[in-house]
Amino acid sequence: MNHFKESYQPDERDMDIMRVLQQDARLSNKELASRVHLSTTPTYERMKRLERLGYIQQYTAILNAEKLNKGFAVFCSVKLRRLSSELAQAFTDMVKQVPEVTECYNISGSFDYLLRIQAPDMKYYQQFLLNVIGRHENVASLESTFVMEEIKHEYGVTV
Repeated sequence: MNHFKESYQPDERDMDIMRVLQQDARLSNKELASRVHLSTTPTYERMKRLERLGYIQQYTAILNAEKLNKGFAVFCSVKLRRLSSELAQAFTDMVKQVPEVTECYNISGSFDYLLRIQAPDMKYYQQFLLNVIGRHENVASLESTFVMEEIKHEYGVTV
């Protein structure tokens, strides 16, 4: 069975299922089957296989940050003083525990990490930098880029 998992390639029907679910993951199996032009049993079996094999990782609701008073978005570039496996792990472990950090990427270039931070406003973000990110012993420098307008934000993967 393990060999099957490694060699499985989704076919066009599987791709259709993933496309439709990315647009509306709340569809019933019957509605999903209708949209991908299959009967309900094969649709359900395909969806479960895609979940089991990790093609579908989770289902989620997308919340409105503005309405939740978290609409101030900032990209924060972080440079560490020294880079080693242990120090990088300590930094990423800390970041994973901070709810204001909604995305974190290890990047190449002048900085080591790029964080997306959601905050209520500039004052909150300033205190957040001073009291959370800036307190990490291995942070050497930070650069903040403030989002003035979100033009495009796709949550899915093109399939």
